[in-house]
Amino acid sequence: MSDPKDARPTLPGLYARSEADGVTGIEIAAMAVSVIWVGLSGWYFLSVPTAQSGALRFLLGVMVIVMPVAMIWVAALAIRAARVMRTESARLQAAIDAIRQAYVAQAQSGKGQPPHPALLKRLDDIAGAQKNLEGTLAMLGGIRQAGGPAALPAPDGAEGDHQPTLSLGTPAEALQPPLSNGDYIRALHFPETAEDEDGFAALRRALKDRGTAKLIQAAQDVLTLMSQDGIYMDDLRPDMARPEIWRAFAKGERGRSIASLGGIRDRSSLALAAGRMREDPIFRDAAHHFLRRFDTSFAGFEPTATDEDISAFAMTRTSRAFMLLGRVAGTFD
Repeated sequence: MSDPKDARPTLPGLYARSEADGVTGIEIAAMAVSVIWVGLSGWYFLSVPTAQSGALRFLLGVMVIVMPVAMIWVAALAIRAARVMRTESARLQAAIDAIRQAYVAQAQSGKGQPPHPALLKRLDDIAGAQKNLEGTLAMLGGIRQAGGPAALPAPDGAEGDHQPTLSLGTPAEALQPPLSNGDYIRALHFPETAEDEDGFAALRRALKDRGTAKLIQAAQDVLTLMSQDGIYMDDLRPDMARPEIWRAFAKGERGRSIASLGGIRDRSSLALAAGRMREDPIFRDAAHHFLRRFDTSFAGFEPTATDEDISAFAMTRTSRAFMLLGRVAGTFD
């Protein structure tokens, strides 16, 4: 695995606000559709004789010509606003990642100090801003649905090739293919080396699944913290429990009935982790957060997993971290 102190780089320009707020492809497309509609409908009313009176003919003309154009521009403005909101959400997510890396870096200093109050306040502010953005996107989704057939396609190149075209308000993961058990297991083992293309590909696919991404981030944090004490998952050789024990754990059993899941017997690693758990509040919080994420994620994985899948899952670095920290935290007592 790579040096745990290497922070993941932020994409260039992610924090910089775009200055290109003038006419975009969305407005150009809306203008083109509006001109075409006005031309066709105007030609029809001017060239086709009707039996309606002048006042009624004028009213029909306004409804047929003006109302669709208005709906076109409502949809265009909603699409543009949604793109701005997605950009802001990406910046906020990058800020959260940077602050989380700073949090782990503080833990790596070995001082065991609680996070600075300003850091916690900044995290709360960013989380609140993200909730506001999600609410705005949901509202724009309602406007888009009210617009009906006047909605416009996004211009070519408006979104990255990796993002599917969605109705506003629909989460991107809703159209993602479900994560396969093989990718789930491979991602939780993490790439072996910098040249492990299959491992990185599985990790990228797993990070698109929200629940699995949360478990991966929690596992990365505890693996980084344990490596400071020289505890590496590759050095541990756990006693493997039977798949039915893992299934019982997924169904909610705790205590001695699943004690065989705590297959880590390395005394030095257990002693180091137990001491860190007692003395370092950051490590303790990270460990309990990881154990909760592991519990939730495995409960969702187990119903579709074969016994072979569970056996392979139990050999991952993430599962070994669970065995170690579960014993230290008393999960199997």
